Amino acid sequence: MGEVRKTFDIEFKRKVVAMFLEEGLGYKTVAKDLGIDDRMVRRWVAHYEREGIEGLKEKRGASTGSKNGRPKKAKTLEEEVLRLRAENAI
Repeated sequence: MGEVRKTFDIEFKRKVVAMFLEEGLGYKTVAKDLGIDDRMVRRWVAHYEREGIEGLKEKRGASTGSKNGRPKKAKTLEEEVLRLRAENAI
């Protein structure tokens, strides 16, 4: 199994970004002070600069398209035939 990734709340991320942008601390200094990886600090700052506070919201697990999840049941016989043909082709 894979490694379990820790999730940080938006307030913590905002604090990290503020330490970097407003206090002028470096990526590694902020990371070391808070016990996190400096790549996370870089990522959060980049997201914040690009999208603002919305960029700090958790995106993992959020479905964004109709292609995610289980296939929908066919509504018509034609759709069912297309699905079965695609399944057979695989």
